[in-house]
Amino acid sequence: MKHILRIVVASIFIASGFVKAVDVVGFSFKLEEYFSPSVFNMPFFESQALPIAIFVVALELILGFMLLLKIRLKFTLTALIALCVFFGYLTFYSAYFNKVTDCGCFGDAITFTPWESFVKDLILLFWLLMLWFMYRNQFQLLQAKRQTKYIALSVFVLAMGLITLHGILHEPLIDFRDYKIGTDLNTEKANIEKNPSEYKTFYSLKNDTTGESVELNQDLYVADKKYWEEGSPWKIEQAKTTSKIVKQGYKSEISKFKPESVEGIDLTPEILKANKAILIFSYKPMEADKNILTKSEAKANAQKDALILGISTNPTTFKTIQNAVMDGTAIKTIARSNPFVLILQNGKIVDKIPANDYIKP
Repeated sequence: MKHILRIVVASIFIASGFVKAVDVVGFSFKLEEYFSPSVFNMPFFESQALPIAIFVVALELILGFMLLLKIRLKFTLTALIALCVFFGYLTFYSAYFNKVTDCGCFGDAITFTPWESFVKDLILLFWLLMLWFMYRNQFQLLQAKRQTKYIALSVFVLAMGLITLHGILHEPLIDFRDYKIGTDLNTEKANIEKNPSEYKTFYSLKNDTTGESVELNQDLYVADKKYWEEGSPWKIEQAKTTSKIVKQGYKSEISKFKPESVEGIDLTPEILKANKAILIFSYKPMEADKNILTKSEAKANAQKDALILGISTNPTTFKTIQNAVMDGTAIKTIARSNPFVLILQNGKIVDKIPANDYIKP
């Protein structure tokens, strides 16, 4: 049994690390959320999110593979237990305080709610402790060093390193996002409209007389006038008012695709109807290479039959093409490079490429 459990636990860590290694830049975006002022307020770590992401992914992959091959078992189990406790704290904090809605444990391949992530971490921690107990008598035994194990580990590390590097320099080798090549944005938008998610406002109210606190959705609040009639002791605590989903509709990040002109006009219909649209994106225009932006604009402008837009968080980023604005987080969901180019034909994604690769002859 212990061998099966070891293989299962090792496989989970390897799978989790692999998905994040493929898109380590996306994982760094998730870490930025944790380090942001609204969560842990660690601005220094926020700026170092990518190196930290690489380090965490490397830990998961290497330790998972070492557990699979039973290399330095005591050290490996100790490190994995510590890693699991760390992840468990992050997911509990996110769940309890409703700070980060998706932990990014399996990247964009599998999404978990914060509470689901926390339960997963508890189960993994329990299994790791079981393995520690079952293998404890073997920790002090001298085991012959098998060169083949370390060769396999070295090859594994090299392969994962190359996959990670490709995702950093270009785009992920495997695209788990909703904006993968071949996606028809018109179809996705239609599906979202047919089956929209429903949200309700939940009010936190406090009775000034008794000190009692209650939470009510908008319907219950309106239905009972004791909470809002003139002279009522019940007062809304604005800071605690939240919007919660009550019906999950068609789930797609494409619902956030809404480029607007500088004047505030929604450009989505025009983009999706165009025979060909070349969109140059930048989620951090101040950090984007100006030379690459200039060359990308020049190459796009050479396409006379296409709708060309520069989309960023700043209405003055692009100098020779029409500027549009869009939420930075929504832009990051589409692609990881800064800047990058998205090419559509009749609303269907036909190419998605870092601008540095786009301008190459």
